[in-house]
Amino acid sequence: MAGRLARLWRTLVTRHPARTVVMAFAAVTLAGAALLALPLASEQGHATGFVTALFTATSAVCVTGLVVVDTGTYWSGFGEGVILALIQVGGFGIMTLASLLALLVSGRLRLRMQLTAAAETRSLGIGDVRRVLLGVAGTTAAVELAVAAWLALRFRYGYGEPIGNALYHGVFHSVSAFNNAGFGLRADSLTRYATDPLVTLPVAAAVILGGIGFPVLLEVLRHHQRRRTTGRRGWSLHIKLTLVATAALLVTGTVLTCLLEWSNPGTLGPLHWGGKLLNGFFHSAMSRTAGFNAVDIGAMKPATLLVTCTLMFVGGGSAGTAGGIKVTTFAVLAAAIVAEARGEPNSMVMGRRLAPHVLRQALTVALLGVGFVMAATLALLAVVRAPFEFVLFEAVSAFGTVGLSAGITGDLPVSGELIVILLMFVGRLGPVTLVSALALRERTRRYELPEERPVIG
Repeated sequence: MAGRLARLWRTLVTRHPARTVVMAFAAVTLAGAALLALPLASEQGHATGFVTALFTATSAVCVTGLVVVDTGTYWSGFGEGVILALIQVGGFGIMTLASLLALLVSGRLRLRMQLTAAAETRSLGIGDVRRVLLGVAGTTAAVELAVAAWLALRFRYGYGEPIGNALYHGVFHSVSAFNNAGFGLRADSLTRYATDPLVTLPVAAAVILGGIGFPVLLEVLRHHQRRRTTGRRGWSLHIKLTLVATAALLVTGTVLTCLLEWSNPGTLGPLHWGGKLLNGFFHSAMSRTAGFNAVDIGAMKPATLLVTCTLMFVGGGSAGTAGGIKVTTFAVLAAAIVAEARGEPNSMVMGRRLAPHVLRQALTVALLGVGFVMAATLALLAVVRAPFEFVLFEAVSAFGTVGLSAGITGDLPVSGELIVILLMFVGRLGPVTLVSALALRERTRRYELPEERPVIG
């Protein structure tokens, strides 16, 4: 019986890289919840309910940032350390971290571990895994250390905090920002720094760099090195799509947030024009799956919440720390719409023709994302007494692993917390698992069925 169960486990899980990633995330989440449930993890020294611990652990591993208890006052130093470790592991990638450790210890990787790491990091090939692992580790360490040092100096000399406290807050917020987690040590997130660009801009920079995606960051670095040595120019279509779409969404979010909230007394209204522009940009950047807020989200107008929902649903770059359906998916769908509107048989982007299977994958990811959000919103409306726009905002924030909230997270019943837990998990791993599964299932057909054209529209 034991041998049969072991064979079944290998067939269902370990032989499929995407399934291995899902099981690894689930295992780390449960382990984190068990640690957070210990009396040692709470400030008061009492055991935490398992659902609360599971919610916090899932939010940390899935780098979301939604919380049902205040991070800085409820959890002890041990609990905050567990949360920080879960954020780092979840943002870096569990199988990526395991593969890196194996590479550092033994100097080599087994084929199965290379496959799982490739599925999680979205490497272009098995031969890229070693270079990608080292590149991801180096990039993560460099960005987090730089931002942590800057924030620590600002907290120490700009706000007079003790050096130990300033250093701790700098490290915590740097790791949380680069991993797009949105966990903060204060109940008001970053609202006390709303007019301080020396805090908000470094946090936004870390969020953007983490959200762009490791493939883009590594290709930019390698391209710069190749250009110096060989003189070659030119970027891949993936990096162009990611950078252009990211810049366009950042600008669009900033402009719309400023226009809609410019005179709102609960958000940007009391600020001077420079502060309004700064916070419009900061909110746009945070809506790309970071979760920090410098203004009151619950006081925003419904139109701004809808714009934010759109940005959260799109998310950031592939194989990064951001969530959502990804900017490349959004760009591919936009190209397909443009091609159809022009009557062109193929979708063209920046001088390249998109493969049909790429369009099908993008459409599948987007429509399944819409389905998950709608189903979760309907389920939450059945158990939560809150305005529709707040519930929808909560569902999109959980699916996009953003962490922004209109203020209803702490009032969720246990059933609502379980719904959000499932949505965070699906939002973090669904796109990776789905795209990997679709790629592995791709096959050619030896015959074609008769063509038919049903009426559309």
